[in-house]
Amino acid sequence: MHRKILIGGLLFSLFSVALGAFGAHALKALVTPDKLGVFETGVRYQFMHGVALIALSLYASQNNSLLGAQKGISWAANFFMVGIFCFSGSLYLLTLQSILNFSGANLIGPITPIGGLFFMLGWISWLRVVFLHKVDK
Repeated sequence: MHRKILIGGLLFSLFSVALGAFGAHALKALVTPDKLGVFETGVRYQFMHGVALIALSLYASQNNSLLGAQKGISWAANFFMVGIFCFSGSLYLLTLQSILNFSGANLIGPITPIGGLFFMLGWISWLRVVFLHKVDK
């Protein structure tokens, strides 16, 4: 299971670098500075949580023998991934809506805080695992 989390974290981090380069170069000429800032926030949170997934996978591999911990780790990873799609994905769509001729801002806007909630649930799940499964190494 921790291998899947690691791969997810590596892919999200990789794509955040690619999206950051896209924003800094190609997108800069197409959107307003405010919209570019929104896009950069999405990239930053995607990268941050991609790295968190990598750390979570390392934590999982180091604590493989803890009964019950793997389920909590899986929940945390899933929350982080859904958070990335909802939070960062909605910010990307909000930034690109004028370029894509998409006018669904009223539908996309509320998804961003839901993504933030998923991020918090991921951190809470990981914190719960750490508290419930004490490791003395």
